[in-house]
Amino acid sequence: MLHNKTAVFLAAALAAGGAQAQIGVSADLGTTGAGLHLVLPMESYLNGRFGINYFKHDTTLRSGGVDYKVDAKLQTYDLLFDWYVRPGSAFRLTGGVVYNGSKLDAHATPAGDGLYTINGRRYSAATVGNLRGRVDFRKAAPYLGIGWGNALTPNKGWNLGADLGVIYHGNPHLKLASTGCQAAAAACIVLARDVAAEQARLEEDLKDYKFFPVLRASVSYQF
Repeated sequence: MLHNKTAVFLAAALAAGGAQAQIGVSADLGTTGAGLHLVLPMESYLNGRFGINYFKHDTTLRSGGVDYKVDAKLQTYDLLFDWYVRPGSAFRLTGGVVYNGSKLDAHATPAGDGLYTINGRRYSAATVGNLRGRVDFRKAAPYLGIGWGNALTPNKGWNLGADLGVIYHGNPHLKLASTGCQAAAAACIVLARDVAAEQARLEEDLKDYKFFPVLRASVSYQF
């Protein structure tokens, strides 16, 4: 559904830009991954940017005595407005909103001795079963930043640009759960309580990550 809406929105933007005979397309690379943006003139000193960014990365991390394999996917859709402070200036102030579809999927793995340490308690792999977590973020997140470069510079086809800013996505949302416990019911209940305590600890740690830094470089072409 989201991809369909994005396609319709960009098609409408292309049609509007075509009517004004001035369109810029930029390819971006940075902390939000690889991106593609459409740039359209809005007013004399104001451009609109509409696009998508994507990056996928697999990694491992250790937290609270538990090792995790993490599948990280960064996927954002930008609706940004660039205001150029004076005529002919490449410096811009940027504000807008980002649809944040980013998420992290984590799968816990036992230590070398085949055991997990969860909330300070040791468990066998059979008792824990599958311990998995997911982190996602507020979908609509404001963006504020500065930048350099104008994809719609008069009488110039190719342009370079850069962005420096932050996305505010608030507290990340975490869900951690264990399934397939193969122990006595009482042991599984204790495990569930320890997993809940581990989730609460991780949620507290994640409160330090309300902002996502954005640093991007871009090359653009004006049609």
